[in-house]
This record gives sequence, structure tokens and C-alpha cells, in this order.
Amino acid sequence: MANEFEIELADDIEVKEPSKYKVFLLNDDYSTMDFVIEVLVKVFRKSTDEAAKIMLNIHNNGRELCGVYSHEIASTKVSQVKTMARTKGYPLKAVMEEE
Repeated sequence: MANEFEIELADDIEVKEPSKYKVFLLNDDYSTMDFVIEVLVKVFRKSTDEAAKIMLNIHNNGRELCGVYSHEIASTKVSQVKTMARTKGYPLKAVMEEE
């Protein structure tokens, strides 16, 4: 007699990695270079040297990748940038794009 509670499991269950999101900082004409470096150090945990290089790329190219994260973490980082910028009176923006 077969167990009436037996469950047949599929052998080919596909496990999908969660999507990753790129977070970019966008250039503006008002946020100071020092403030952008501060954001990169505090929010994105970059060294001062790495933050300075990223800041120059933002200034020269209009935007630069700051990191790749899960949706929740990327969203939090975008929010942290917005909060820091508004607190200091700067229009600095971060955006996230699916990888």
C-alpha cells in the first residue's frame, strides 16, 4: 500500500539567482566634489582614493557605476544618497538599473 502523503518531487527544479542591480551616481552642476567623495565613502564603502577616481568619472562622463547589489540593497543605497543630498542641500542623484 502506497503512502497517501507521498509527494513526488521534480528532478529538474531550476534555481534562479536573484536579479542584481547597478547603482550609478549622476553628475550635476551643484554638488561639490568633496560631497560626492563623502557619499561614495559613507554609502558605498569606497576608499578615499577610489571615491576620488569615481567622482572624476562622474564629473567627466555624466554618471558612474558605484556598485552592483540585490534589489533591496540597491534601493536602500539610492535612498541613502537622496537623504544625504537633501540634508546638505545638494541635488545629487543615484539611480538603479537591472543588470
